[in-house]
Amino acid sequence: MIDDGVASFDAQRAALLRVAYRMLGTMADAEDVLQDAFIRWAGTDREAVRVPAAFLRRMVTRLCLDHLKSARVRRQEYVGPWLPEPIVETDPVEDVTLPLMLALERLSPLERAAFLLHDVFGESFDDVAHAIGRDAAACRQLAARAREHVRSERTRFPVERDHGLAIAAAFFEASQIGDAAKLGALLAHDVRFHSDGGGKRPAAGRILDGAMEVMRGLSAILRLRRGQPSLVQHGFINGLPGFVTREADGLLQTTALLIEGDRIKAIYVMRNPDKLQHIHGPIH
Repeated sequence: MIDDGVASFDAQRAALLRVAYRMLGTMADAEDVLQDAFIRWAGTDREAVRVPAAFLRRMVTRLCLDHLKSARVRRQEYVGPWLPEPIVETDPVEDVTLPLMLALERLSPLERAAFLLHDVFGESFDDVAHAIGRDAAACRQLAARAREHVRSERTRFPVERDHGLAIAAAFFEASQIGDAAKLGALLAHDVRFHSDGGGKRPAAGRILDGAMEVMRGLSAILRLRRGQPSLVQHGFINGLPGFVTREADGLLQTTALLIEGDRIKAIYVMRNPDKLQHIHGPIH
């Protein structure tokens, strides 16, 4: 028979992983936090816990806050632009899209926790206060500050699923054949290009701004490319339409596109092999 502690933890695992991933930005770190939380849960007097889900959520949030202190130092030393580890889904999950995750990176850990727990996961401020060790009034202020910082990154005009996938397919096809005219026609004038190689694979060393600069960057990539990438799948990368490819070097790459109307506003390319070891499905 499964121990009650194991069963009660497993019942919450998916929800806890969802919280930890959105706090930390990588599945590996999120899974490490859950492992730590499970060990602590095993040593807890569970008979004294009235609501296991709330207790575990508070535990995971606190562990994430502790982890972020060291994670911030590592990211300050990161080579080139940083992107969260990609989560590949067949359908969009738009509570926290990739641009919003990047905006969360600019918040303090406490602001991030208050915003995610209240605005995204629907916790009351009393519950948020229990989770992060602040009073409810302070949590309201933290969430309000966070909301102001990330407001511009909320998806204002969510792209319809099939329309987004069609534009992603057109972008992939134009990239495959090196059709600069078709690529240029897909880009918004203020498009931005983010490429994360983590210092381990070639990638742009900074974010490229504007259609002209992005086109120059894409043209350079096409010129330097050795062999054609093969399509692994179309889908949604952290809530954005995109695709997974296997590049000429044999390694995976994900490309996510922020789309407004018929134009691509941002391109997010993940090339860091450390973040592509496990392409995960959706977190429910």
